[in-house]
Amino acid sequence: MKNWINEENLIGDCPWQQDIEDAREVAESLGIPFRVVNLMREYRARVVEYLINGYQTGITPNPDAMCNRDMKFGVFLEMAKMAGFNSVATGHYARRVQRADGSWDILEGVDKSKDQSYFLALLQQHQIAAARFPVGELHKADVRQIARGFSLVTAGKKDSQGICFIGDIRMSNFLRAFVPDKPGPIRNRQGKHLGEHKGLHLYTLGQRRGVGVPSNTPHEAYVVVEKRLDSNELIVAFDRLDTEGLYARRCRIGSISVTNKMLPAAANFAAKPRYRAKAASVAFEAIEEGSAMLEFSEPQRALTPGQICALYDGEKLLGGGIFEEIY
Repeated sequence: MKNWINEENLIGDCPWQQDIEDAREVAESLGIPFRVVNLMREYRARVVEYLINGYQTGITPNPDAMCNRDMKFGVFLEMAKMAGFNSVATGHYARRVQRADGSWDILEGVDKSKDQSYFLALLQQHQIAAARFPVGELHKADVRQIARGFSLVTAGKKDSQGICFIGDIRMSNFLRAFVPDKPGPIRNRQGKHLGEHKGLHLYTLGQRRGVGVPSNTPHEAYVVVEKRLDSNELIVAFDRLDTEGLYARRCRIGSISVTNKMLPAAANFAAKPRYRAKAASVAFEAIEEGSAMLEFSEPQRALTPGQICALYDGEKLLGGGIFEEIY
């Protein structure tokens, strides 16, 4: 899938060309056909615009989850079916298992340090039925060993990082290419002016690095706790359990999507509020169609509007929703 070309050269190197060359060499070494499918127009409309609009409206979007739902198992899957294929395989560290009724569940990958089921939380049953996750039963070290056994050029390739479509590039650098700076004041909770920011879209809740305000307090640093769009103020405070706006237990999620069966009106689940977060116990209560209130058993740091909250029953991914309100 060719999703992005940095034609304007605004944000540094994009890895797409090298990725294509590596994939072509692997395909040739295995003797299988290789084809590049140009999805740049669809990707710009469905993922890039979603990303830019999200930051402009003050939320922190999750382009990787949207790419999986709308592109890999959306546009690309439909193109594959039209071409005569019945499934799409990806390199996600996740597993797919079939129930007795013939439906499919997604489980966490065997390699917990690489598990990527979180990014699949918005997939629906028809997409999962056509999905294949061939490395989900393996550890990353085993995958590399198999690749070395076939002398694949990618056997020692560095893990991909950063934004799904432009690689290891700082989000702030990407956004600056499309969203103009809008400077404003940085203040603490008491209203004291501490500095100037270059635009609220360049910050996210809980951010510690790059805030640009020295604390002058040993062993403590300022973190972002609020973005006030109306006054264009960035509010910072010290990272403490009692810091207003930084730790919370209750929240509302919307746009809920389920991987298989409908969720009950009330239940206790495990939830991951972000990738790499440890699953936490949460009380789930549906409040209207597509929305629910969550109450975590322990305070969670920087629950962020726009991000994905993935819901689990043990290793089984139940689905997920998008954080809307934090209380």
